[in-house]
Amino acid sequence: MTLTKYNLPAITAAFRRNDTMRMREKEIIFVAKILSTIFTPFYLPIVGFMGILIFSYLNLLSWSYKLSLILMVYIFTILLPTAMIRLYRNYHGWTLIEFGNKERRMIPYVISIICYFTCYYLMEVLHVPHFMRSILIAALFIQIACAMVNLYVKISTHTAAIGGVAGALVAFSTIFSFNPVWWLCIVIILAGMVGTSRMILRQHSLHQVVLGFLLGVACSLTSVLVF
Repeated sequence: MTLTKYNLPAITAAFRRNDTMRMREKEIIFVAKILSTIFTPFYLPIVGFMGILIFSYLNLLSWSYKLSLILMVYIFTILLPTAMIRLYRNYHGWTLIEFGNKERRMIPYVISIICYFTCYYLMEVLHVPHFMRSILIAALFIQIACAMVNLYVKISTHTAAIGGVAGALVAFSTIFSFNPVWWLCIVIILAGMVGTSRMILRQHSLHQVVLGFLLGVACSLTSVLVF
């Protein structure tokens, strides 16, 4: 069909709609990448520690002591695991999709488990209260559980981490006798956003996202209340 002055405006409008859709798709992917970066699987311990140090009687501790604890947790549960995993992936020249291979994705778990255990050992040496160390136990338990499950089926560690926040919130509400409903609402909304971002980036399917969240809740709730 030849272009005429009658169908040219319609074709131009169609091209504009396609360009708009592509721009929106790029924006959605960009936001999904930001959410995945902010809510890294390693943030559970530092969120737990900050919550306890701010919203419990431990806020009476000196700022120097609280900052030293937060810094220790940040170094061993976020900075070191993230840097070592990224260096390992860059050394081999793997993309994120290639790094998600069944055998290769065990390496991040091994690295994070070692870092978490080291942090827990240092806190035990420094006589940090046990119920505070239980946050690290919960995070370590989640990492080990995810590593075991990933031997058979791929799950989302991002949603496992935020599921761990939800489980720890329920557990500590039982210990400190406070109402966690509003906090749980915020965590569940964030979990939905993080899970959606992982699916948009095609890193996980819906059942992998849901399974990760449920595993995180179960591990965190059990470890805090039992250990």
